[in-house]
Amino acid sequence: MAFIDYYKILGISKAASESDIKKAYRKLARKYHPDLNPNDKVAEQKFKEINEANEVLSNPENRKKFDAYGEHWEHAEEYEKAKQQEQHQRSTSNPYGGYTEEDFSEVFGSMFGGGSSRSQGRQVKFRGQDFNAELQLNLKDVYTTHKRTLTVNNKNIRITIPAGVENGQVIRIKGHGGKGSNGGPNGDLFITFSINKQSQFKRDGHNLYALVDLDLYTALLGGEITVNTFDGKVKLTVKPETQNGIKVKLKGKGFPKYKKDGQFGDLYITYTIKTPTKLSTKEKELFTELSKLR
Repeated sequence: MAFIDYYKILGISKAASESDIKKAYRKLARKYHPDLNPNDKVAEQKFKEINEANEVLSNPENRKKFDAYGEHWEHAEEYEKAKQQEQHQRSTSNPYGGYTEEDFSEVFGSMFGGGSSRSQGRQVKFRGQDFNAELQLNLKDVYTTHKRTLTVNNKNIRITIPAGVENGQVIRIKGHGGKGSNGGPNGDLFITFSINKQSQFKRDGHNLYALVDLDLYTALLGGEITVNTFDGKVKLTVKPETQNGIKVKLKGKGFPKYKKDGQFGDLYITYTIKTPTKLSTKEKELFTELSKLR
């Protein structure tokens, strides 16, 4: 990945205060927010870079690392550790010798591919940077296990999405992150699932909930109705004198349980009784007679 100067992204200098960073971030975030730039891929990428820059620079510890090591800031702790180990080894082999900045640079160079000829034989291998991606899905998409091809950093990756994954759940694709340094292993790709909640069904874990309209006559006298479930329609018997808000459980008609083949939650139906409107004269007379009987 190309080096991204977070200060440049936010349009601030290295001397910027925490308040300056916050103001710059808020201004740019509003300008490039996806809601204000629908279907604009350039704005979407810019918004991601702005958020990434803010996450680093608004954190004093991470900002300090970025100022010191630039594009290698995420390896700062590893570098410090390697430097200490190198210093210990040299002081052990030569207790009277000093440890110069040139030696520090040599260790740093060995970590990231440079360094003098002395360091080439003992380069330190470092794991590549982890990447993060978000995959937006509908509830229907995660009802069954299926495969999908994603494009990450111009590479096509075919993944299996297990049935029953939750909104916000993260899975790891090993070795599909940034390239390792000095022959070190690649980082991993972490995919966060963002599941659209717009559905006639409300999901809570592996259970589903839905509202079903019931006409007054069926509620009073009972009968048979057809209701939607996630995998089709089913007939349901309504008991006479069913009250508004009554819940009925349809066992096994809920959502599949994550990585548990053949196991499903339940579907809970809540009846909403609809009062008839635009009554005819005859209907009004009959309801009046009924009211007198009560």
